[in-house]
Amino acid sequence: MKCILMMGTFDSKGKEFEYLYRELLRREVKILTMDTGIFEPEVQFEISVTSDEVAGAAGERICHLREKQDRGYAMRIMCQGAKSICRQLYRENKINGVISMGGGGGTSIAASAMQALPIGFPKVCVTTLASGDTREYVGTKDIVLYPSIVDLCGINRFSRQIISRAAGAVCGMAQMDPQEEREEKPVVFLSMFGNSTPCVEQCVKLLEKDYSPLVFHATGGGGRTMEELIREGYCNACLDITTTEWADELCGGILSAGPGRLDGPAAAGIPHVIVPGCLDMVNFGSSQTVPEKYRKAGRLFYEWNPMVTLMRTNRQENEKLGEILAQKANASKAPTAFLFPLKGLSILDGRGEVFCDWETDEVLFQAIERNLKKEIPVYRVDANINDPEFSKRCVEVLKSIME
Repeated sequence: MKCILMMGTFDSKGKEFEYLYRELLRREVKILTMDTGIFEPEVQFEISVTSDEVAGAAGERICHLREKQDRGYAMRIMCQGAKSICRQLYRENKINGVISMGGGGGTSIAASAMQALPIGFPKVCVTTLASGDTREYVGTKDIVLYPSIVDLCGINRFSRQIISRAAGAVCGMAQMDPQEEREEKPVVFLSMFGNSTPCVEQCVKLLEKDYSPLVFHATGGGGRTMEELIREGYCNACLDITTTEWADELCGGILSAGPGRLDGPAAAGIPHVIVPGCLDMVNFGSSQTVPEKYRKAGRLFYEWNPMVTLMRTNRQENEKLGEILAQKANASKAPTAFLFPLKGLSILDGRGEVFCDWETDEVLFQAIERNLKKEIPVYRVDANINDPEFSKRCVEVLKSIME
C-alpha cells in the first residue's frame, strides 16, 4: 500500500487537514502525518511526527519557539526541520508522496520541505499563493502548486472540491509510477535560448547517436535547475552553449539564474564546454519595465515580443562578464574548454542584425582569455553561434575533453 505524508500547520488549519485526512483514507492509502505548526494542534487524527520533533530536527524545542514569540525565527526552524525529516523519510523509503495545504506561512514550510525531495517524487501543495510569483516556492523541483481558489478557512462548497481533488492528485501520482527506461548512453546537458536554438538543435542531432542530450532553457529557473541536477550527478558532461543568464545577473535582468550559475560542473567534476552564447543581451519585461538608468544612458534595445525587451550589452559589461566566466572555469579541476563564435553570439548579433557589434564581443573574448588559466583551451570559430560549423566544432571539442 502506498504511503502519503500529510504535513502542515495543524494548529491553524485543523478542520481543513481533518477533511484532507478523510479524503486520503477514502482512497485507501497509508497516511503519515507531520505537524509543522507552533501551537497545540486541534485535530482528531493521530500525529506521526509532532511539531516538537520537527523543531528538534533543526536543533530547537517547540516550547522555546512558543516562548520566544518570534514568528520569523520559528518559520526558519520549522522549514529546516521539516526539510530534514522529509529527506530522511524518503531515504528510508517510508513515503511515496507528500501533500500539504497553507497560506503564506504554511506554504513556505511545505515548499521548503518538498524541495528536499527528488524530481519525480509526487509533491502537491494546496495554496493561496499559486497564482502569484511562485519561483521561491517551486525552486528547481516539480512541486505542484494547487490553487485553493478561496482562502483555507473552513470547509465549504469550494474548499471541499479543491481538497478532495488534490488528495486524488497526490494518490494518483503515487499509485502510477512512471515507466523507467534504463539509460545506457552518457548524459550531456545543454543550455538553450531562443537566440541560440538553431545551434543547440544541431548539437543535439550530432550527439544523440552516442549520447543522451538533455536541453535546459536558459531563463533563470532553467539554469538553476540544470546546475542543481549537475551537482546531484545526473549527467556526464555539460555543453553550456547559452550562458546569457549571467548578463541578467550582472545587469539586473529578469532571467538571472543567480551567482551560482556555471558552478555545477566544477563541483561535480564533469567536463564542461563553455560558450558565451547570448551574452550580447540582457532580458527585461515589456518596454516600460526597463530600468530608467538604462533608458537615460541611450542603450540599444530590441523588442523581442510585447512581453520581452532585450538590451545590448556594452564593453564595460562584457569586460566584467569575461572575468566572471573565466573565474568560474578556473575553479574546475575537470576538463574545461571555451569556444568563441567570432561572427556573433546570437541571432541578433549576426552580420547586419540589430545587435551586431563584433568589436564589443571581442572585449568579452579577450577578458576571458586574459583571466583564464593557461591550461584551459580556447577555440575561436569563424562563424555565428547558429552556423552549422560552430555546432559541429562544439560537439567535437566536447567529445575530445570527455575522452
